[in-house]
Parts: sequence; C-alpha cells; structure tokens
Amino acid sequence: MNLSPNKEIVQQYVAAFNRGDLQGLRGLFAEDAEIQGVLGRGVVDQVMPIWKQLVEGYRMQLAIEGMVEEGDTVAVRYTETGTFVAPAFGHEPTGKSYTLVAMEWFQLANGRITRRWGARDGASQARQLGIL
Repeated sequence: MNLSPNKEIVQQYVAAFNRGDLQGLRGLFAEDAEIQGVLGRGVVDQVMPIWKQLVEGYRMQLAIEGMVEEGDTVAVRYTETGTFVAPAFGHEPTGKSYTLVAMEWFQLANGRITRRWGARDGASQARQLGIL
C-alpha cells in the first residue's frame, strides 16, 4: 500500500509504541510538539513518563482500524489492548487485560508530529484492569 508521508509517520509512531521504543517515539515529534490526552497535555518530555507506564505497566498495543488524512492532519481509530503486568499510575498490577477503542489526531509539519490529541475510554480501561 502506498501511504502519504504523514500517514507513514503515524504508522512509525504506532510501530514504535508497540515495540516500547520510547526514544523512537521521541524522534517522531517536533521539539516543541504539544501532546494532549486523557491525563492532560504537555510537551514530549512531560508525556514520556506517562507513555513509559503505558508501555511497561499496561503493555499497551495499538492496532490501526482506520486512518484518514486531510491537509496536515491524520486521524486514526485503533483497537487498543494491554495487560496490567507492572506497577503503573499508583496501582499494583492485576494481571488483567483490556480492549477498547481509542482515537488520536496528529498534526504534522516538515516530517515531524507537531500536535497529537488522544481520546480513549479510561473508565472502561480501569474497570477491565480491576483498578477502580
């Protein structure tokens, strides 16, 4: 499949997340990129500790279900899965797994992600992981 350069960068983001490659993720973002999600917003250095807990604690994985591009923006719908295997977000691991729908929007410029917004059902995730 022939992907646009922006869609290719988003696929690299997903692949890096699924590998747990936090430095690879960092390299896809502009230095001053703004990242917004269910836990707040910040620049890459502020978000890295959150992503580390998602990768190491929840073993989060993203499967792209749909991707749409308009101008410099790419929207993605995922099936997100994970298993709570290590301490994360102030909770001890339960060994339970979760599956949910997640969405992210990316704004790109000059081959880098400049803004990323994420939305997922954190309440469903917590219920499935047994951390309510």
